[in-house]
Amino acid sequence: MYQLQYKKKAIKALAKINEPYYSAIILAIADLSHNPRPFGYTKLTGRHGYRIRVGTYRIIYDIFDNNLIIEIVNVGIKGSVYED
Repeated sequence: MYQLQYKKKAIKALAKINEPYYSAIILAIADLSHNPRPFGYTKLTGRHGYRIRVGTYRIIYDIFDNNLIIEIVNVGIKGSVYED
């Protein structure tokens, strides 16, 4: 089982999301600890990391298999979530 870690940017983004999307996103993030590469995940091109979709929202994360850690990098609407 992987341990979840959040970047400050992801925590701030999550605080701005309203229901029912918030609950769905939190559930999807929790599921990553059991399966970091779920059906529909995509390896990002041009940068490190992976993404999953929850409705119109995207969850960007990194997987550290050696340490069994998943770091949630950012959460947001399609398009804006990819900007650093």
